[in-house]
Amino acid sequence: MRRVRRWKRHPRSVALARAELRAALRDWGLAEIEDSAVLVLSELVSNAVRWARAPVGREIETSFCRGAGGVRIAVDDADETRPRLRPGDGTGGRGLALVEELSSRWGVQSRRGVGKSVWAVVTVPGGTWMAPWDGHNRRESL
Repeated sequence: MRRVRRWKRHPRSVALARAELRAALRDWGLAEIEDSAVLVLSELVSNAVRWARAPVGREIETSFCRGAGGVRIAVDDADETRPRLRPGDGTGGRGLALVEELSSRWGVQSRRGVGKSVWAVVTVPGGTWMAPWDGHNRRESL
């Protein structure tokens, strides 16, 4: 199961995307990972809103894909610049560290055309993750 939405690059989009993810997780019976998943999504969408340098009118796309044991969250934007972990400086910079802490894995990949997709997988505690988008349907014990 998958849900895809597009959002304006505006701070209001963060709350709207969170509400969309909460609804998806409830529908999919994954309420137990809601807090972690919503925080991960908030960080990824906030980064896209704040840092993505893209032409006016380009939107952010979120996709949530339910897999066995959790959800894959992806946030796409039209900026080629890849985010990187960096030490927090007291005023910010901890977002990707939180994503790394709360997800079983995360990464960045190029999109067709312009931009990038930043994604993270959030799983139920002790779950086994079946990742249908990896192309190999491999199982991972987490």
